[in-house]
Amino acid sequence: MKVIALITLLTFSIISAMPNLKMIEEINQMETTWVAGENPRFTNQELSQIKILLGSLETPEHLKLPEKHMLAAENLPDNFDLREAYPKCESLKEVRDQSNCGSCWAFGAVEAMSDRICIASGQTLQTRISAEDLLSCCGACGFGCNGGYPSAAWSYFKGTGLVTGGLYGQNETCLPYAFKPCDHHVIGPYGPCGGDEYPTPKCVKTCNKDYVAHSWSADKHKASSAYSVPRDEQKIMTEIFTHGSVEVSFTVYEDFINYKSGVYQHKKGSALGGHAVKCIGWGVENGTKYWLIVNSWNEGWGDKGLFKILRGKNECGIEGGVVAGIPIIA
Repeated sequence: MKVIALITLLTFSIISAMPNLKMIEEINQMETTWVAGENPRFTNQELSQIKILLGSLETPEHLKLPEKHMLAAENLPDNFDLREAYPKCESLKEVRDQSNCGSCWAFGAVEAMSDRICIASGQTLQTRISAEDLLSCCGACGFGCNGGYPSAAWSYFKGTGLVTGGLYGQNETCLPYAFKPCDHHVIGPYGPCGGDEYPTPKCVKTCNKDYVAHSWSADKHKASSAYSVPRDEQKIMTEIFTHGSVEVSFTVYEDFINYKSGVYQHKKGSALGGHAVKCIGWGVENGTKYWLIVNSWNEGWGDKGLFKILRGKNECGIEGGVVAGIPIIA
């Protein structure tokens, strides 16, 4: 019986792997702008587990941010990377990990907020805004680990403010993330994420005991404004060039999970859900324009945690949901 069970399990694994391997092969045989590759853990993973990570929800009308009135800058460079423009901003060099929680909407926001604080301070403040605080305490932002609204995250930053907080175990910040990093769709150093979505952490309005720099209330950072950026390539570039990282949302399709390098554009598979990430620049690769994006699935996924996606065509809706704000620098 054990032998039969083992054969059945192996057969099921092979069958489960075939569609993914076939998709990778088909993509790499196309005349396209990106390279797909096998992620061993994803090969035998149900798509329902992938959907756990996709927590950017369509924003209700009453939560939408006002569109910023702006002019597009002239003579912007063909290639621009905030990491190169602001080399002293440590947050720009980081790839965070949302773990097994649909908190991408919170991560894309706090990553961009942290970058903007550093840039606005002349690269002096190395602040990390807390994904934990936003995820657990912003009731109007959505449903925590079950998804949320990027626009509401920026409204909360403006109206209520957010404390500092880094990754799991980074207790030099007020409220670090509650969940350990884990390996998304790859075999890596952290260990597998597990099968079930984590529950949303409880809202705790005190800093961790090792953090003595400020009280909870004194540690809050706020923004003077929160807004959406027009769906216009040049205006989005102008916003990034002028103020720093922005949060963007897009639709994830099955083929995106297998991204390895190049400029992604959807080729195969069905839609899985909405995802929010941080955009830190743009460029041109082999004649193809792209946005430079930081994902929140740690550095083991994609191109060291980053990816490029087609620019100027609203690929997968990437240019239709850009939000940001201006932090207050004390």
